[in-house]
Amino acid sequence: MTTNTDRLRVPADASADRDLLADFVTMSAFGATEAGGVERQAATASDGENRRWLAAWLIERGFTVAYDRVGNMFGLYELVPGAPYVLAGSHLDSQPRGGRYDGAYGVLAAAHAMNRLRDYYSRHDVDARYNLAVVNWFNEEGSRFKPSMQGSGVFTGKIELEVALGTVDSDDVTVQQALGDLNMLGESDVFTVGDHHRQGGLGVASYAEIHIEQGRELDKAGVVMGLVDSTWGANKYEIAVVGSQSHTGATAIADRQDALYGASLAVVALRDLADRYGDDLHTSCGQLTVFPNSPVVVAREVHMHLDLRSPSDDLLDEADSALNRAFAEIELKADVEIQRRFAHRWKGHTYTPEGVELAGRVIDDLGISKQKVRTRAGHDSTNMKDIVPTVMLFIPSVDGVSHAENEYTHDKDLVSGADVLTETLARMVEGEL
Repeated sequence: MTTNTDRLRVPADASADRDLLADFVTMSAFGATEAGGVERQAATASDGENRRWLAAWLIERGFTVAYDRVGNMFGLYELVPGAPYVLAGSHLDSQPRGGRYDGAYGVLAAAHAMNRLRDYYSRHDVDARYNLAVVNWFNEEGSRFKPSMQGSGVFTGKIELEVALGTVDSDDVTVQQALGDLNMLGESDVFTVGDHHRQGGLGVASYAEIHIEQGRELDKAGVVMGLVDSTWGANKYEIAVVGSQSHTGATAIADRQDALYGASLAVVALRDLADRYGDDLHTSCGQLTVFPNSPVVVAREVHMHLDLRSPSDDLLDEADSALNRAFAEIELKADVEIQRRFAHRWKGHTYTPEGVELAGRVIDDLGISKQKVRTRAGHDSTNMKDIVPTVMLFIPSVDGVSHAENEYTHDKDLVSGADVLTETLARMVEGEL
């Protein structure tokens, strides 16, 4: 394919592409690990350092930086006084020993894209309908504070602000304390989205996000751009398996109420569900915390984080019922109690069809290969698509690796993704979505 330059608002620029890659190297140093990843969990010191660097970068280029009441970070640039904003971004926080591309690339690509548009509209007599905003969503990963997608969840009214602010990490530090220590907790809402915000002011016209795929479809197919047209549904649970603490040597097997045994049966039950339903259901247990976690004590309690994911909402409901039945059987077999402490769910839905079509035209005009993909992972766009027109784009992740230090995406794909995002945003700003 060849580039259709006559249809491009903002032609690709080699110098801008080099700047993007250089800034990505700089940003990847915040919380860098020896194995090439990053450790930058939400509202930690390394996350704060990265946020301050981005804030300085935006301010230097004429953007105004603001934080809302759950620590979402915005870079604002006004083109049309009083008009709503087109938002673009992702998240800077990482998993423990995570990859340097996941989320962070999407924030940086959005910052560069919006800065290219700021420069373009200042030098060209082109009518923009909307303003520009970069967003770094707070705590998308959900590793330090649970659940995931917390900042965008509060923004869209799916999570109550006070519940989010009161969430604690493993050291009983609250979100409010952690963000307050960084001086990155706003006193009011920056945007008004729906009826749940009482203090906001600015309007949102649409949203765009670009991300590494976190899957292998693009990489296997040799395709550069993924057009996300729909998302899998997900059920995430926090449960407690409660037994009774006793001595591992002195307590007869028949007399034990072993919470760890019950938790182990729950892990197996999850895998059995996945085997039963095949590729249409993904299940996992991502975390277990054992109390008292002593080598000579039968565990009294285990806290677990489980999830079910499926492209079918009906199948997800069926699997949820099957999991409940498995829990009941485990309670009898292990003589324990299984308590549901929290559930976080989202249904599988389509992304804005007009947004998929718009981004597809941009990709064709840039002469880049593309295909439609369905995201199995959750993203902040999963929340945003339910309230405003939303575009979600993927670039390849080599071998589909993600949430790991060896996560990798080629520089040429980083550049292509930023070029597609820039042109897509230009058309959104001019009112095509």
